[in-house]
Amino acid sequence: MLESTHDAVAVARPPPPGAAAVALAAGWPPVETGTLRAAFGQVRTASLALCEPLEVEDYGLQSMPEASPVKWHLAHTSWFYEEFLLAAHAPRYEPFHPGFRALFNSYYQSVGPAFPRPDRGKLSRPTVAEVLRYRRHVEDAVHRLLEHVEAAGRCGVRAGAIAAIVELGIAHEQQHQELILTDLKHALSSNPLRPAYRRRERIDPRRATPAGFHRFAGGLSPIGHGGRSFAFDNETPRHRVFLEPFQLADRMVTNGDWLEFVRDGGYREPRLWLADGWDLVQAGRWDRPLYWSADLASEYSLTGDRALDPGAPVVHVSYYEADAFARWAEARLPTEHEWEVAASMLAVDGNFVEAGRWHPVAADAAAPGARRPRIRQLFGDAWEWTRSPYAPYPGFRPLPGALGEYNGKFMCSQLVLRGGSCATPAASMRATSRNFFGPATRWQFVGLRLARDG
Repeated sequence: MLESTHDAVAVARPPPPGAAAVALAAGWPPVETGTLRAAFGQVRTASLALCEPLEVEDYGLQSMPEASPVKWHLAHTSWFYEEFLLAAHAPRYEPFHPGFRALFNSYYQSVGPAFPRPDRGKLSRPTVAEVLRYRRHVEDAVHRLLEHVEAAGRCGVRAGAIAAIVELGIAHEQQHQELILTDLKHALSSNPLRPAYRRRERIDPRRATPAGFHRFAGGLSPIGHGGRSFAFDNETPRHRVFLEPFQLADRMVTNGDWLEFVRDGGYREPRLWLADGWDLVQAGRWDRPLYWSADLASEYSLTGDRALDPGAPVVHVSYYEADAFARWAEARLPTEHEWEVAASMLAVDGNFVEAGRWHPVAADAAAPGARRPRIRQLFGDAWEWTRSPYAPYPGFRPLPGALGEYNGKFMCSQLVLRGGSCATPAASMRATSRNFFGPATRWQFVGLRLARDG
């Protein structure tokens, strides 16, 4: 097997601006490095575990400009530690390959040039084997750095900055674990053979219980992350919002619900649609969710083609589709603040990636005569569109330096999603977590829940 060769080269570069201030800006407490090393090792192992079913040919697939090859995700999550941690805090660190700094940069313009995202699938080199060696090279250096900090008994701003960047890197890699699955699903679905990522025993389709609505009194409510544990900067600062009384559906919209929308001509009625959405429906000839079969009997999943489960949450619908459905149902989408008020009352529990289903499942039905749970499926299964634009909270300050590009610069033309999905690592989810995508996004595990006024 031919592979590109190189020598490890020591590259002199200044540390990212403000790297030592990251811990103070984020407000994160010092983390015991032994615990952090274990968490770092676990997340790195989890990324490779997702790749176990793959053949080497699968690693380079890129089926659309918005997606990335698995190989690129594996390399970029190593680049993140190399660029933001090791370059600033490990002066003897030797980068694995000088060309990787641009090749695996995603969108950090203040770091330097980045290889064009739509062209990532054109890279046959570095090979998968070399990317895996790159990961080990970076992992070894991170472990050595954390062991050094632990052995020296260091504390203060520098140790806090190291811990904060490692924590951010862990959360960053968890996000890319989800992207590995969603990007791979889109690529595999493009294959006429309809290959499965992994075969799994299917859950028998079942009808959903009728949806109910729960009323919330509204008023002043605290929103956002205000603790001392990890959170992304876009979840802060904690602040208060005033909410009018509202109602929230006790389950997500299901495939069965969506079938009624389709059969009632929902995709053919322009009065239901926002203008941009209607243009997309016409241009793309949308008449059903992404991955549904033309006969509306089955859908493609990471476990292969499967019969459409009427009780499972509908998934892979854009914001435009979700908004049109809500109008058709004489309801609306919730705001992100309404969603968070409901979610803050519940433990984070649901159908996440660890369940190994990689697909939404029907909400648990209450036993006959039992009281129905107040709100179901707020976490896991599918991200839920909200009607809230992705904007900064009052008093928001991005992280210092290049890390400030992580979230803040995307606060325009995006909508907020909440709750996580069947591809989301459970440990990465909080009631305050804010995801964001453009309104045309369909390839992510995105669904919806209805809301009403009053």
